[in-house]
Amino acid sequence: MEIMEAIRAAIKELILPDLDRIREEGKEIKAILVLTNKRLDDGNLHLVDQSRRIDETNKRIDALREALTGRLDETNKRIDAVREDLTGRIDETNRFIIETNLRLDRLYEVVVRREEHVSLTERVIHIERDLAEIKQKLAA
Repeated sequence: MEIMEAIRAAIKELILPDLDRIREEGKEIKAILVLTNKRLDDGNLHLVDQSRRIDETNKRIDALREALTGRLDETNKRIDAVREDLTGRIDETNRFIIETNLRLDRLYEVVVRREEHVSLTERVIHIERDLAEIKQKLAA
C-alpha cells in the first residue's frame, strides 16, 4: 500500500498544482467572459437605440418626402395653369397681330390708292392746262 500512497502523493504533487492553476484560470476566464458579455450587452443596447433613432429619422424623412411631393404636385399644377393662361394670351395676341397686319396691309392699299388718286388728279389738272393752252393756240 505504501506504493499506492507514494503514487497518490506523487500524483497530488504533480497534478493538484496544475488543477489549482487550471481552476484559477477558469475563474479568470469566467470573469473576463462576464465583462465581455456586459460589453456586448452595452453594445447591443447602443445598437438597438441607434436602430430606433434611425427608424424615427426614416419616418421623418418619409413624412418630409410626402410633404415635398405634395408641394411639387401643387406647384406643377399651378405652373400648368399659368402655362395654359399664357398660351391663351399668346394665341390671342397673335390673332390680334395678324388682324392688325391685315388692317395695316389694307390701310397701305388705301393710302397707296389715295396717293395714286392725288397723282392722277395732278396729271388731270396738268393735262387740262395743256389742253387749254392747245385750244388757245388753235383759236388764235
